[in-house]
Formats: sequence, C-alpha cells, structure tokens
Amino acid sequence: MPVGDFAGLVKQAAREAGFELAGIAPVRDFSELSYFPQWIAAGWAGEMKYLEARDEAGALKRASLRSVAPWARSVIVCAINYNTAQPYSTQRTNPERGWVSRYAWSREDYHEAVMRRLREVEARLKEACSHRGSPETVRTRCYVDTGPLVERVYAKYAGVGWIGKNTCILNQKMGSWLFLGVILTSLELEPDVPAPDRCGTCTRCIEACPTDALVAPYQLDSNRCISYLTIEKRGTIAEAMREGMGRHAFGCDICQDVCPWNRKAPATAAKEFQPREGLVNPALEWLAGMSADEFRETFRRSPIRRAKRSGIRRNAVIAMGNSNDSRFLPVLEKLASDEDPIVAESAQWAAKKLR
Repeated sequence: MPVGDFAGLVKQAAREAGFELAGIAPVRDFSELSYFPQWIAAGWAGEMKYLEARDEAGALKRASLRSVAPWARSVIVCAINYNTAQPYSTQRTNPERGWVSRYAWSREDYHEAVMRRLREVEARLKEACSHRGSPETVRTRCYVDTGPLVERVYAKYAGVGWIGKNTCILNQKMGSWLFLGVILTSLELEPDVPAPDRCGTCTRCIEACPTDALVAPYQLDSNRCISYLTIEKRGTIAEAMREGMGRHAFGCDICQDVCPWNRKAPATAAKEFQPREGLVNPALEWLAGMSADEFRETFRRSPIRRAKRSGIRRNAVIAMGNSNDSRFLPVLEKLASDEDPIVAESAQWAAKKLR
C-alpha cells in the first residue's frame, strides 16, 4: 500500500471514529513556532510553567517537535465539534447566574472522549501497517492537549483550519468550536495544503474582549485572559482584573461568541459533549457555597476540576460582585469570613462593590 493510501485510510478512520475534520502536517520548524519562545519570554504564559518545559539543550520543547520526537515524520491532526444548541454567553443576562465555558459543559472530560477516538484511528493505521509486514517499525504517539507541541500550528498545516486573530483554530464550515487531537507517526504521509487565513479585516474578537487580553491580532496575553484567570490562576486575582471578568465562573467564550464564522456553526451530535444539567449558566450562589464533597461529586470526570474548589468558589464570588444584584449581599457577608482566605477576601471585595 503506497504511503499516500495510508493518508486516505487515516482520514477515513478519523471520520468513522467521529471526527468531523482530519488532515496531515509534515514535521517542520514552521515560522509560527518561532513566536512561541518570544511569547514565553514576554511573560504572557502567566503561571503556566508547564509550557516552559525545555529539552536537555535548554530549548523550549513546544517550539520544535524535532527535539522531543526526532523519529516523527508526520502529524495527524483530528478535530471534533463540541458546539451545542444553547445560546452564547453574549446572549445571557440573568445576574444571578454565571458562565461556564461551552467546552466544559460536557458529560465526559473532552481529553478522554477525544483520546478514545484517536486510539481508534491509531489502531486502524497500525493494522494497515501490519499488512505490510513490520508493524514494530512504525511508531505513533497520541496527544490531547498534553503533548510538547503547539497543536493549532499543525492544525493549520494539516488543512484543518486557520489560526484566527483570537488565536483559536477556525474552520470555514465548522467555526471554532473544535477539540483537537494529534497522532505523531514515523510514517512520512502525504501532507495536506495549509488552510488560508480568512479573518480579513475583522477585529470583532479583539474589540469584544473585556480585559484586553488580545493585545494585537494573533497575540494573547494570558495574564489578562478570563479563561486563564478563572482556570489556571491560583490564589488571589488582582483587583484591577476583577471587574472585566464579569460573571464568568469557569472559562470564557466571548472571542468565539462574536466571531462571524461561528454564526452558523453546526451543533454536535456527540452524546459526550451534551451539557450536564445545571452547568449552562449555573447559579452563582450554588457554586460559591459548594462543599468539598459536592464539588468532587458534581465535577467528576469534568475539566472544571482543574480550577479546583477554591478557584470555582472565588470566581463565583467575584461574579456576584459584578452582578449589580444587591440580593447577593447577605451571602457575600457570610462568605467574607469563610475558612478559605482567598474566597473570604474576594467576598469582602464583592460586598464592598455591591454596596
């Protein structure tokens, strides 16, 4: 079977596994990867130290796949739609409720759901290789957000989509509600044509960001990003950033919600990505008052666990302060003496703001 036929087999296997999009990128030091060290040097990764992992020579691993997987010749990039039929964050106005990012509503952690499908594609590829006689010579490795590579760069060169001004992968038909999974392989498969940039002169995502995290087209300062603040940031959030967070309890979708390419984005048919009850615009008081047991049980197998209970409660309290709803005052005054000092300090700020 020619190598080119393997590429076709991979894409067919991806479709049968439930991926809407799949493509192949070569392993190269693409120009976009040279921006990553600059981004790290600027301090725009915030406290996400795992992004600064380096190889033995001291080079950033994510800046060059060759340094961590010298055997890899191709990157298979698969994408699956996680959009659901619920309204966008920009269409919700109830002050008593917060916002959880669309990707985190799901019934199963997307890492597990995407990896399971990737393994199916990997198995099909190895099965095809075994018919050639020497499966042990073909190496593969699967990643879902955990690999030492910048997935969206390879997604671009695999033809899956272009990198938008909001730094998300955008596809002309699917929009940007996409989970990416990659398979590194030692096979040199026929690569796809890179996707052209179709953002044009549009800057809606930049203009809509309430914390000015998009400092320029294609440039994101994580320190100012609501998703970073509500998920990755530990401890106290700087007061200067709190008002811009609005009522976001976990993540933020604003730069995707306003994107014209998402106006007609289709809804997913995957059962795993349908929203759990209560996570679409969850009640802020419920989140802020969660016990350790309730948090553990509610968010079992959910990406929301990453923010930890303290972070979710802190975020909910800040959202209460941004609600302009004085009915939260009794709750906040009680939380102002909470045993968690991060929650207590945030509640004191929120109560003062509402008064």
